[in-house]
Amino acid sequence: MSAKIKRAYDSTRRQQQAAETRRSIITAANELFISQGYGQTTVKQVAERAGVAVETVYATFRTKAALLRHVWYVDFRGDEADVALYDRAEMQAILTEPDLPARIRRHAEFVTASNRRIAPLLEALTGAAASEPDAVAMLTEWADRRLDVATRYAHAAAATGQLGVAEDECRDVLFATMDGALWTRFVEQRGWSDERFSDWLAAMWISMLVRH
Repeated sequence: MSAKIKRAYDSTRRQQQAAETRRSIITAANELFISQGYGQTTVKQVAERAGVAVETVYATFRTKAALLRHVWYVDFRGDEADVALYDRAEMQAILTEPDLPARIRRHAEFVTASNRRIAPLLEALTGAAASEPDAVAMLTEWADRRLDVATRYAHAAAATGQLGVAEDECRDVLFATMDGALWTRFVEQRGWSDERFSDWLAAMWISMLVRH
C-alpha cells in the first residue's frame, strides 16, 4: 500500500515540476523576445535564463516557433490553459448582457486589458516580421483568430436586435479595432489611461454599431 502511495506522490510531483519548468521557459522566452527580439534570441539563451538544459527546451516545445506560439497565447490569454479567449468564462459572461451598449462597454474593458498584456510582445513580433517567417506566421494566425472572434461577436450582437449596421460591417469594425494598434497610439504614445481608452473605444463602437 505504501509503495502505491509513493508512486502516486512521485507522479504528482513530476507533473508539478514539469509545469514549473514550462512556466520558467515561457517566462524566459517572453522576456528575451521582448528585450532583444525574436530573431536575435536563441534557444540556448532561453535555456540559460530559465535555468534548464537546451535539450529540455526542445523536449518541452520541440521548436523555437512552437515556443513562440506558447509564449504568445500565455501573454494573450493570461495563462497556459488551452481555451480560446472568446470561450472563457469572462467573455461568456459579457455575452450574457442583454443590453448591447452595456455589453460593448464591458467588452471594451476586456479588450483594453488584453491589449495591455500583449503590447510588448506584439511590438517585438511586428518588428521581427520583416525578416522572421515565424513572426509572420504567428501574426497571421492571430489575425485569423481575431477575425473569428469578431465574426462570432458580431453574430451575437445581431441576435440582440439592437445592431444598427450589417453583421459583416460590425465584424469588420471590431476586427480592425481590437488588434492593439489603437491602444498603443493612445495609451503608450499619447499618455491616455487604460480607463480613458476603454471609455473612448466603447463610445466609438456604440456610435458606429448600435441602433439609435
